[in-house]
Amino acid sequence: MPSSMMYYEDTYVVLPPDMQEKFVTQPELEQLLHDLLVDIQDALPRDLENIKTIPEQVQRLIKTACDLDCGDRGVWQWYVVRLDK
Repeated sequence: MPSSMMYYEDTYVVLPPDMQEKFVTQPELEQLLHDLLVDIQDALPRDLENIKTIPEQVQRLIKTACDLDCGDRGVWQWYVVRLDK
């Protein structure tokens, strides 16, 4: 049976358009996505258009996606990583 540790998501690697990877915690990822979403509210991806608040949009992205096209700001990607064996 797999360890429950495999499902613990607390660290992410973020790949901004300049491709300089950053390791972030979940709260840091949430803040990053929040800031990006503030800038693109007029051009949201289709699956976020019906979600009213930015915090709800952030949670939807974290749970269901691994990238966000921010138009002129490029495509941002994030992946959960496990740093412990």
